[in-house]
Amino acid sequence: MPFIPHTQRDVDDMLTVIGAKKVEDLFDEIPENLRNNNLTGVLPSLTEMELARLVRERSAKDGGTLCFIGAGAYEHHIPAAVWDVTSRGEFLTAYTPYQAEASQGTLQLLYDIKP
Repeated sequence: MPFIPHTQRDVDDMLTVIGAKKVEDLFDEIPENLRNNNLTGVLPSLTEMELARLVRERSAKDGGTLCFIGAGAYEHHIPAAVWDVTSRGEFLTAYTPYQAEASQGTLQLLYDIKP
C-alpha cells in the first residue's frame, strides 16, 4: 500500500486556497528544460538499498557537494582524531546527545587536556 498523505480532495482544496489550478503550476518558474520529468532507471521494484546506490552513483556524476547553510557552518576538514576523541563513550550517556552530560563530557575533555 503506497503512502499518500493527502486525498485528491485535500490537494484540490489546497490548490484552490493558493489560487493554483494544478500541482504543476507550483513549478512554473522552473524553466521547462531544467525540469526532470523522466526518472530513468528508477523502477518501483527497487529496494531501498538499490535506490540509495542508484542515487549515489548519479549524484557522483554531478561532482562535489556545496554547503549553503551559512552562520559559520561550512565545508572544512575535521581530523579523524577529533571524531575519535569526541565520540568516546565516557563523554556520552544512554540519553540523546543533546543531554547536558554530553556537553559536560566535552568540557571535561577540554579542561583535562594538558597543553
